[in-house]
Amino acid sequence: ERDLLNARITEMTEELERLQSLSKQGESLHESCGSVMCLYVYLTVKTCPEGWKMFNYICYLLSTESGTWDKAREDCRNRGADLVVIDSEEEEMFLFGLAKKQTWIGLTDREEEGTWKWIDGTPLTLKYWAPNQPDNGGGDSKWGEEDCAQIRDDDNTHWNDLSCEAPLQWFCEK
Repeated sequence: ERDLLNARITEMTEELERLQSLSKQGESLHESCGSVMCLYVYLTVKTCPEGWKMFNYICYLLSTESGTWDKAREDCRNRGADLVVIDSEEEEMFLFGLAKKQTWIGLTDREEEGTWKWIDGTPLTLKYWAPNQPDNGGGDSKWGEEDCAQIRDDDNTHWNDLSCEAPLQWFCEK
């Protein structure tokens, strides 16, 4: 058994080296995935911790508690993650499907009003704002400054800006 496992490891290592070489040449790894490499990926791909859900090899957690945006970020960081950064329509739809209530995401304009950035510093390019959002509370003092973004759970309208002090669930990503 040991010899068989060592032989299998050698095969997988050779296949990995071949695919890395192909990658450097610009060929598609997806199209070049041989059975040994697929087995290697299957055996070594990361798994998500209990309670987390995987989508496109990224792990996501919808919190079970509610809190401010800062509490949400602290909780994610304590889990070795951070608030979610949404960078594709597929990811947005996946998260929207998981959101049971209004849910914090890692998007804010705290640094400069109206300039929305993700927590990793990248500027906002894909946008899924609800109609007339973001509105920074529409100038109504009862809402205060709305510098943090959430996924909304009503009528499929996606994002809204909200006071960072509002108690919401959140999405972590790692």
